[in-house]
Order: sequence, then structure tokens, then C-alpha cells
Amino acid sequence: MNKLALPIAIIALIASVGSFFYLQSSSELVYVDVNKLLDGYKRTKIVKAEFDEKAKTMKSNVDSLISNWQNELKVYEKERSNMSKKELELKQELLANKQQQINNYQQAVQKQLVEEDKKVTQTVVNDINDFVKEYGKNNGYKVIFGATGNGTIMYGEESADLTDIVLEKLNAEFEGK
Repeated sequence: MNKLALPIAIIALIASVGSFFYLQSSSELVYVDVNKLLDGYKRTKIVKAEFDEKAKTMKSNVDSLISNWQNELKVYEKERSNMSKKELELKQELLANKQQQINNYQQAVQKQLVEEDKKVTQTVVNDINDFVKEYGKNNGYKVIFGATGNGTIMYGEESADLTDIVLEKLNAEFEGK
């Protein structure tokens, strides 16, 4: 019986060591470069172009209001010598109120643009996160780390970088929609 126990123990040891190395290789640690995914994702470019166009239009509206106000100010400066004291006060008050309204509008536009930029960026990030999650599940990864370039992953072997593969498949899925 002792002669049989030794070979069984050796076989069990070999099987456990083999399964350990097999499981280690199948749960390899991998990562993606989040910034590279954001920059390379085709939807990011489309969303950014749409946002830039909207921002340009809104800024153009503000510029138009400012230009109109400046023209009114020039007219006022030319005509003020012919105005009565009461007319001067009323015109100055009107110009000051209009300038304040333009400033308020400009601040509201800037705030709206910042919020909309955050919103569209978050939408793209959510798309990428959802895709990476599905990719990880479908390809048997236990964990996919996200490197952002600010110290989250200080080093990773090139073979552990899935960024290019994920980006290619992410763009293929987007173009298929």
C-alpha cells in the first residue's frame, strides 16, 4: 500500500502544480490605455465635432450681441453731445443694463457648454466601459485594468496591453451600428 501511495502523491502534486500554472496563465493581468481608447474611438471624434459646431454657433451668438452693443455704444458716443442730461442718464443706464444682460448670457452659455461637454464625454466613456466589460466577459478575463497615464498603472508588459485590440473591435462595433 505504501508503494501505491507515493506514485499517487506524485501524480497529485504534478496535477496541482499543473493546474496552478494553467489557472495563472488564463487569469493573466491585462490593461487598456483609457486615453488612447478615448482618442482613437471614432464616436469620440464625431461627438466632439458635433459639440464644437454647437459651441461655435453659441459663441457666435454671443459675439453678435457684443458687436451690436459696441455699435450702440459708438452711436451713443457720437450723439451724446446733442443729448440732454436726462437723455444721457437714460442711455447710459440702458447701455449698462444691456451690457449686464450680455455678460449674464455669456456666462450662461459657458456654463451650458461645460455641462454639455461633460455629458457627451461621459456618454462616450460609458460606451467604452460597457464594451470593455463585455469584451472581458467574452474573452475570459477576470480583470481588465484601465491605465490613465496618471499613475494608476506604472508599468505593464506590452503583451498585457489590450488597447489596440479593444479599440479595433470597439470601432468595428460602432461602425456596425
